Amino acid sequence: MNSRPNVVLIMADDMGYSDIGCYGSEIRTPNLDALAAGGVRMSQFYNTARCSPARASLLTGLHPHQTGIGILTDDDGPVGYPGTINNRCVTIAEVLRDHGYATAMRGKWHLTGQVHEPNHAWPTRRGFDDFYGILTGASSYFDPSTLHRGEAPEPFTEDRYFTTVLGQEAAAFIDGQSVDQPFFLYLPFTAPHWPLHAPQDVVDSYRGVFDAGWDELRARRYRRLVESGLISGEWALSDRDDEVVAWADAGDHDWQARRMEVYAAQVELLDAAIGEVVQALRRTGRLDNTLIMFLSDNGGCSEEMPPGWVDDLPSVPVHMVATTRDGGPIKRGNAPAIVPGGPETYSSYGKPWANLSNTPFREYKHWVHEGGIATPFIAHWPDGRLTAGIDHDPHQLPDVLATVLEATGAGYPASFPGRDLLPPEGRSMLGSWRGTPTGDHRLFFEHEGNAAIRDGRWKLVRKFGRDWELYDLDRDRTELHDLSDQQPERVAALVAQWQDWADRCGVRPRGPIVASFDPPDPNALVVGSYRSSWDQRSQPPSLSGRE
Repeated sequence: MNSRPNVVLIMADDMGYSDIGCYGSEIRTPNLDALAAGGVRMSQFYNTARCSPARASLLTGLHPHQTGIGILTDDDGPVGYPGTINNRCVTIAEVLRDHGYATAMRGKWHLTGQVHEPNHAWPTRRGFDDFYGILTGASSYFDPSTLHRGEAPEPFTEDRYFTTVLGQEAAAFIDGQSVDQPFFLYLPFTAPHWPLHAPQDVVDSYRGVFDAGWDELRARRYRRLVESGLISGEWALSDRDDEVVAWADAGDHDWQARRMEVYAAQVELLDAAIGEVVQALRRTGRLDNTLIMFLSDNGGCSEEMPPGWVDDLPSVPVHMVATTRDGGPIKRGNAPAIVPGGPETYSSYGKPWANLSNTPFREYKHWVHEGGIATPFIAHWPDGRLTAGIDHDPHQLPDVLATVLEATGAGYPASFPGRDLLPPEGRSMLGSWRGTPTGDHRLFFEHEGNAAIRDGRWKLVRKFGRDWELYDLDRDRTELHDLSDQQPERVAALVAQWQDWADRCGVRPRGPIVASFDPPDPNALVVGSYRSSWDQRSQPPSLSGRE
């Protein structure tokens, strides 16, 4: 039997910091909780605040801007990013395949703007010998769009649920592997990204769980996080978002609770699919020598959707279908008249529940305050001599590739055919997981002009078009006490360091990108395009000026 470890890399989609049981949630996630109990939970791991950039960074060990995907898979040239993963990087799959690993992917790709005809950026051409999944960024869970097996479109039969099928497909891959060859399995789910879709029986099992409302549930999650040791009780729970009314003052409680019930069902079914993978590893005798990593691509998603019929849109977006399988219309949007869950709906859970998902932090997907970039991260590898418990060292996505290389003994290629490779940016986390602190290293972030740098305990962060804010994360990780006016010299030094990084890594100024957009149609921007971040809170009065 081969002694090199297998690697299983699992990513949730749009799931907040506190949305699984072992991170304070009331949602049932027994499989992830068991992996955490036998492994490492990271309290300060960071993503990049958005779907495509997170995937690009995770797979390549680079910052997303270096890969060509600074925002999403739209081509925003010439002032922006091409929106397709470029040839200056290699993926984990490409590296491990060259070191004798079998490679497979099950799930969401979202790293190319071309989702109908294969190009150099398809998973089959970036190191994955075996691919089953979708190429776009979201889809119906009952009738997924852009579904392919290899490079061929794949039909999706009725009465199936995409998350569950991904778990089954991943388990089947593991069952079919030779014990003499290690494998790398990348499993990026679409769950619990909108639309709110889940089987009725699982949704009904959450009836009443969220009736206390977002205010009380945020307080309960906060207490559990403190009691678990994941966060410090010195960090106050952030206030409810200013744009969210108190639960007591919110109308339509039954409908509001239903939104979260469906979301919770999506997370539970994600966990069940992961359980299928763990069972396959166990029955094939591979569990102990498999490095399993689990994380989310960004914080909880506050995106709302205006009500309407899908077929009333000027054109049906690639991630949607116009009708149900039996020809019935699909009602999109967030309104009490649209009860989410079934295939005839296309809704999101909105800002109030995203505020719960990101407990105890501020902000959401898109922003680089802690609510947008903090993710649960679980590492499990019984043969890897990990120190079970909580790891408080700060790390971010480029560190995953470095960790995989150290764990597998694979070297980063000095050259690659047809590629002018950039050196990887990350630092291995294995030492930290084995009880030796990594030591401080600066972490950098930028998405849509929202920017941050973390240097030890200090974090400098801003929204696009706003002033920089400074926080002492040892005392105030919930970012409630801005110290920028008190420490202008520290602010200036961190700004200079961030700008040096941004220049080196090819961060494009946000203003010209926004100015290049056609005048936005709010409906199209929210549900018809992945430029769904057009939110007036993140836009400055003037779009001119340098980052």
